[in-house]
Amino acid sequence: MTKRITRRSFLRASAGSAALASAGVVGFADWQAERAHADEAADAAQATGETKRVSTLCNGCTNECGLWVNVKDGVIHTLEGNPESPNSGGRMCGRGHGFAQMTYSADRLLHPMKRMENGDFEPISWDQAYLEIASKLTAIIAKNGPQAFAFIRDPRPNINFYGPRFTAALGSSNIYTHGASCNLSLQSAYRATIGGGFSADIANAKMIMFIGRSYADGITPANVKALANLSTGTECHIVIVDPRFNNSGHLADQWVPIKPGTDLAFVLAMSNVLIEDELYDKDFVDKYVLGFNAFKKEVAQFSPEWASDICGIEAEIIRELAYEMAAAAPAAVIEPSWRAAFGCAHQNSFMTGRAVAAFNALLGNYGQKGGALITSSPALGALPADKFPSPPLVDTPRVGNAEYPLAVPGMGTNLAALKAMIAGDIKAVFFYQSNAAKGYANPKVWEEGLDKCDLVVDIDVQMSETAMLADYVLPECSYLERLEAVYTQGGKKHTVSLRDKAIDIVHPDTRPLDQIMRELSAVIGVGKYFDFTIDELVEAQLNSIGLTTEELREKGIIDLGTSDFEYGKVPAFATPSGKIEFYSVTVGKAGLSPIITWQDRKAHPAEGEFYFVGGKQSVQSHTMTTSIEALMNISKEYKLERLWVNASDAEALGIKEDDTVEISSSEYTDTIRVHVTERIMPGVVWAPTHYGGSSPYLTQGYDFGICVPNFQPFDMEPGTGATMSQEFTVSIKKVGA
Repeated sequence: MTKRITRRSFLRASAGSAALASAGVVGFADWQAERAHADEAADAAQATGETKRVSTLCNGCTNECGLWVNVKDGVIHTLEGNPESPNSGGRMCGRGHGFAQMTYSADRLLHPMKRMENGDFEPISWDQAYLEIASKLTAIIAKNGPQAFAFIRDPRPNINFYGPRFTAALGSSNIYTHGASCNLSLQSAYRATIGGGFSADIANAKMIMFIGRSYADGITPANVKALANLSTGTECHIVIVDPRFNNSGHLADQWVPIKPGTDLAFVLAMSNVLIEDELYDKDFVDKYVLGFNAFKKEVAQFSPEWASDICGIEAEIIRELAYEMAAAAPAAVIEPSWRAAFGCAHQNSFMTGRAVAAFNALLGNYGQKGGALITSSPALGALPADKFPSPPLVDTPRVGNAEYPLAVPGMGTNLAALKAMIAGDIKAVFFYQSNAAKGYANPKVWEEGLDKCDLVVDIDVQMSETAMLADYVLPECSYLERLEAVYTQGGKKHTVSLRDKAIDIVHPDTRPLDQIMRELSAVIGVGKYFDFTIDELVEAQLNSIGLTTEELREKGIIDLGTSDFEYGKVPAFATPSGKIEFYSVTVGKAGLSPIITWQDRKAHPAEGEFYFVGGKQSVQSHTMTTSIEALMNISKEYKLERLWVNASDAEALGIKEDDTVEISSSEYTDTIRVHVTERIMPGVVWAPTHYGGSSPYLTQGYDFGICVPNFQPFDMEPGTGATMSQEFTVSIKKVGA
């Protein structure tokens, strides 16, 4: 089916729907009038002087930072971090403050939208949307089976409950997160090596190494605070290993530039030093490591001298860093990272994660103060079966499980689902606030896959690029207008919190996810699994752990007191052997080396080409926040979209600050302004990954900067199915030169 849309055709379709106009439903172009009316109503209400304070969770990224919302006359007034929140520590980042503007954004969706036969969109009623979606979805499943349906979501408390339940109710196992484009590689690696993820005990570390991770760019407020305290109040040695001097650099003692995709060689070489010079923790390794002797034999060939040319780091620096880490152990740690260098970047990202987990084991730092912490998470109790019956278990494996068996089960690989769409095996797909078509892999491939589907439904608050490729777009209210399922968080302490409703719904034709799922499920015929309100769900979830909604709303965040963490206690390793697996039979069965070893990146620059790296900025969170006026004003004022080029490379190419260059990969060519700097190593260019918006309805971010996934070949990491987001090289030349 043809999927095309322009701003003009969208407005024409909205204005031309006589039936909807007579019913009082208005199109996207009428937003300003509705907004003005809402402003007038708010002004009129100010005389009441009504104020309230509501505890909720930020939605500016996946951190779920706790915050208090101060509401005045029914309008969001101010926000402040909740001191009891493990992630916020009582602080809010600028992105969190700015994202609250989504509630009042001029770019919000106001009504359900349907793609017409000519490719245009027009608003429809909720009843029509439900009836048509249900009819098409049930027909697809009747003809092709339940596995022809998939659900892809950006994980949030509500969708984490409703998404899997809805998918299972339809008989499908194809439920995915955004993980394949985020941190699937490293999380899968940690699961294979130590049984799951870990955190760095920043506050107590004597030496901490960040590989491609920047707290000042990714921003978890509590972590930024801890790192800032560490940099000024202790003797801790903070090292940043990154091709770019990122924005955490001023908190560090040492910057070690490294060629992109060679972090594995660097970590293996440091491991070589610890083993060859007998600096590792022998007692810890003897008790808790499986396959050390095989690893010792393997790593003997990976000396600092061997790694030096690969990484672009002097052998003596590698050796010195290894010695310093050993001297500071066990209060020394390589921080686990996130997306950045090996979250989903290269064909060796999974192996890099395994090597990082192994290096920390050589330091004997698991469970130790200042080291790597493996903690537990709280679990909610069972819900009453009579009120909350569970859908039958689905025995059919999820699409992608067989081909990519190392992927974390809770994530899966949505790219395998995409391949199944292209092959014609998945014919219906739902998205929830998940802009896959712009940020998960090459957009051309997503467009191809979605075009081959018979039904694409997107649930979002704004008309994203993925929404533009959908058949139906269902508008959710903003996060400050809805109550969500209970959120629990693990760590050194166990907490429970709630994304609560701070204000009434601003636009009456938008609905929260729980209502959408309940109403749509009833029309489809699986309503018995959703026959409850969100208030009833939250109360039942809290009752299962001995709490009430009233208690949680009063306190905002509650420490459950159920964590069994204690320093000095070596944690349980949830691997098949119960030990840290330097040698993994599971990994070997998946077709990868069972022993941790060297694996090169896939793409290397030819003469005149550059390595490419991309990453976050503190004021943006992927493509989701680029519709926020305040945040985009910062991006535009400070020219944050620019491509970073080393000064020596720029001089050789005749490029000066703010020049426009043409940047090309094997897949795509675009133009972008340049920032000439010494803060990136020669031979490498860097660009932020949020920009290059192509949805004309997201006016703030439209056509600003470049869309990095456009340059990325469609490829998947063996074993995990993660996108290899930085496995490409580029050439640049000055425009007009």
